[in-house]
Amino acid sequence: MAGENILKTRGKFLHRRSPMAWQVAFAALLAAGCQSGSSAAQADAARPFTVAEVAKFSSPWAMDFLPGSGLALTNMALVSEREGRLWLVDTATGQRQPVSGVPEVNVAGQGGLGDVVVHPGFAGNQRIYLSFIEKGEGGSGAVLGHGRLILGSGPPRIDGFKIIWRQAPKVSGNGHFSHRIAFGPDGLLYLTSGDRQKFDPAQDLGGNLGKVLRLTDEGLPAPGNPWAAKGGVAAQFWTIGHRNILGLSFAPDGRLWGAEMGPQGGDELNLIAAGKNYGWPKASNGSNYGAGDIPDHQAGDGFEPPKVWWNPSISPGGLMIYSGDKFAGWKGDALVPALSGEALIRIDIDGDRATKAEQWPMGGRIRAVEQGPDGLVYLLEDAGRLVRLDPAKN
Repeated sequence: MAGENILKTRGKFLHRRSPMAWQVAFAALLAAGCQSGSSAAQADAARPFTVAEVAKFSSPWAMDFLPGSGLALTNMALVSEREGRLWLVDTATGQRQPVSGVPEVNVAGQGGLGDVVVHPGFAGNQRIYLSFIEKGEGGSGAVLGHGRLILGSGPPRIDGFKIIWRQAPKVSGNGHFSHRIAFGPDGLLYLTSGDRQKFDPAQDLGGNLGKVLRLTDEGLPAPGNPWAAKGGVAAQFWTIGHRNILGLSFAPDGRLWGAEMGPQGGDELNLIAAGKNYGWPKASNGSNYGAGDIPDHQAGDGFEPPKVWWNPSISPGGLMIYSGDKFAGWKGDALVPALSGEALIRIDIDGDRATKAEQWPMGGRIRAVEQGPDGLVYLLEDAGRLVRLDPAKN
């Protein structure tokens, strides 16, 4: 993953020794005037929130809240663990229950059980979606499926789970699956598919690696997709030229944003727009591991540049566009959880523009960020904690 072990800026490499060393180095770079993207991040900003532990897990990867809908589920969320476990968690009490019926997953490297997302019509269909990794001919790949979450009739369980989409082709290796899910205001399902650390497939219209896909809720290509006329797998594509998008979220105005791990440096926040090519591996504001050069994004190169980028890397693990009222100054803005950066980062979004705002050190790798029904913010830490952010008292 980008930025996991080495930080890079201005062509120089900083070996990562500790969270404190990273923060000091990053602050020094900022003080020296290092600008990554549209503006410099505000490192070590005073935190406008307190942190409270809710529950602990082994290797949490994603979470999603269940809608209330008269089912007394207001505080209930689903949390996935990479090893293949799914939990129903009461975020008010921290009580958790295992959910049975989860499909068998292949756990290796970055792969395992991934995203969990509730269908927009959950109140009527009780449908939830899971992404995970399976083995097959040629290697492994991500898959997407759905089933019914049965509550109130014994322990929670998933019934009728079926796979509706697969990464193609399956390839060797255990990295860059992506497989983040987001439902759009159009009711369609948007899914990220990583390049699997194979580079060139991101530009190949014959496979769905390195793409953002736009699908029906049954996994079929959505009508009107940009490459629909080509037929075959290309009919799934919404955008191409991606490396490893681990964050996908819609803004209140309906625009789709993606947080993407770059190579050594060059992590990105992108506005995901229909038919665009984001350049990977032909263009990036970072360099390949081992210092292999990649041309930077340039005006007129035919590729869509990032709205914000980071060098040194922060390793974005997710993305959420805040829409609540608890943190009034954040409304409509992006929150990016950083893995190697060990921080929570706010990006000011104004229509199709984005600018770095605060960066709050969190003392650990942050895997995911989610908004609760009450407008509070929840983080999943790689170390295992689910924590809640409450507004700090003045």
